[in-house]
Amino acid sequence: MGRLSEAFARARGENRAALVIYLCAGDPDLGQSLRLMKAIAKAGADVIEVGVPFSDPTADGPVIQRASERALASGTNLPAVLETVAALRRESQVPVVLFGYYNPILAHGEAQVAKAAAEAGVDGFLVVDLPPEEAAPFVREVRSHGMSFVPLIAPTTSEERARTIAQNGDAFVYYVSLTGVTGAATDLELAGKRAQQVAERTSLPVAVGFGVKTPADAAVVAARADGVVVGSAVCELIERARTPEEAVQAVSALVAALKSACARV
Repeated sequence: MGRLSEAFARARGENRAALVIYLCAGDPDLGQSLRLMKAIAKAGADVIEVGVPFSDPTADGPVIQRASERALASGTNLPAVLETVAALRRESQVPVVLFGYYNPILAHGEAQVAKAAAEAGVDGFLVVDLPPEEAAPFVREVRSHGMSFVPLIAPTTSEERARTIAQNGDAFVYYVSLTGVTGAATDLELAGKRAQQVAERTSLPVAVGFGVKTPADAAVVAARADGVVVGSAVCELIERARTPEEAVQAVSALVAALKSACARV
């Protein structure tokens, strides 16, 4: 059992949802991202989604789009993100999922990226724009290095297609709570119910992302889903912080509050 599966199993044993925290690597720079990752792990996140900045983040709302722009402006690229994960791994065993788009993977080569990611200590990949019909070669590369591929299922996904998509996963499934971009408003209670239904059909833990911002939101989702994903709220705190220290403190406080909200009564 890898770190990702262990994280979800541990959360389940503690009668809570696993907390997955997203941040965009390189926002505002990679040194600060490393400090934030350490703080996020210390504050109680079960999994960190490390976003690889991309020039055309079609699934992301304005907050994460701006984070990507700042990261790209600071010179962040995929190899540099992997170096940062390797630095984190020397101090922490928190599971790390690389979250991003297929173009950088294609540009660097699927085999090369999978090998480098494994060497850096990455636990899995979540590729937003790689459809299951075209994912098999990269999934094989990822699994050959002992990592997981995290499939996405949307509200519009049919039951039959959800089963097909889930076959690419082995650690957890990411349920997109809405037919829109990150940070948008959605019916989280309904999303939790649908995530529970997906979990029953796939036998894998299901985490809900997109639209979860506050501890109150997290509590609604955690009542039914196996995991809660928060990203835009974290990126917004980083954007608003006047100093690096203020960003670390604000993000740490939010993560701790979200972790408490993931407990089931």
